[in-house]
Amino acid sequence: MVGYDPRAEGPVLSTTEIAAAGSVAGMVTRAMISPLDLIKIRFQLQIEKLSVQNPRAKYHGIWQGCRCILTEEGLPAFWKGHLPAQLLSVTFGAVQFVSFEMLTEFVHTSTPYDSRNAAVHFVCGGLAACTASVACQPLDTLRTRFAAQGEPKVYRNLRHAVATMYRTEGPLTFYRGLTPTAIAVFPYAGLQFFFYNIFKQVYLWAFPADPDSKGNIRNLVSGSCAGVLSKTMTYPFDLFKKRLQVGGFEQARTPFGQVRSYRGFLDCIVKIGQDEGARGYFKGLSPSLLKAAVSTGFIFFCYEFFCNTLLSLKESTETGD
Repeated sequence: MVGYDPRAEGPVLSTTEIAAAGSVAGMVTRAMISPLDLIKIRFQLQIEKLSVQNPRAKYHGIWQGCRCILTEEGLPAFWKGHLPAQLLSVTFGAVQFVSFEMLTEFVHTSTPYDSRNAAVHFVCGGLAACTASVACQPLDTLRTRFAAQGEPKVYRNLRHAVATMYRTEGPLTFYRGLTPTAIAVFPYAGLQFFFYNIFKQVYLWAFPADPDSKGNIRNLVSGSCAGVLSKTMTYPFDLFKKRLQVGGFEQARTPFGQVRSYRGFLDCIVKIGQDEGARGYFKGLSPSLLKAAVSTGFIFFCYEFFCNTLLSLKESTETGD
């Protein structure tokens, strides 16, 4: 279902229906993974080593970090920035899956390559994610700012954040971190679609008599494995992006420990290596992998589920049932 299938029979989904399926899949997945995303961002932004042996470190583990946030900021803190995050997920899901379906169809009709090939999915998935990232970068920056701030809050709500950032930092501040995003999103998303394609084939080979006719379990497992592998391979770029997105926002970071300012992408890479060592590039990897397993698994699972539901409805309408 993911990607154009020239061998598919029966009704096909319109661009609007594909966008709707992608948006709903993004919305459902985002609601589930917001706490993990917040923990990941807090870890990524911490300068001090994530270790219990470091007395200056505010966070040094997932469970300790969860208890700390719950005690100091309350349960709603795990959904800080949820509104821009939901807007991001809904928009990103729609743009990414529509772009992917259009690109794979273009490959089938305009090139000699098979649109179901894993390598084709890698290229088309990467290009689709780049398109969605450029469209959604301002929402990603807002989401990061809300997740990064402690108490008292710098931004009261989404409108206040947009107005304050625009007035004090200018319109380009909404595109902070776009360079590492653009560099990382192509291989990350491309690998997601690539590995998803591969793991679905492996699953069918390992379980040829799968009783789940719609492949829901297969889609969930394949997506989770694809998410873990692709995130591990491209993780440092996500950390660079988050560090750059909170530039000019240092006053909200002081309760969490040391703060750093970076002049740009290369300066960020160099300073992290100098101050935090090679492990600094992988801060927050544990919650990030948990998030990647859940989010990628469910985004593909939900997308295919909603697409199948829409196709079933169209078939019922056409047959008059």
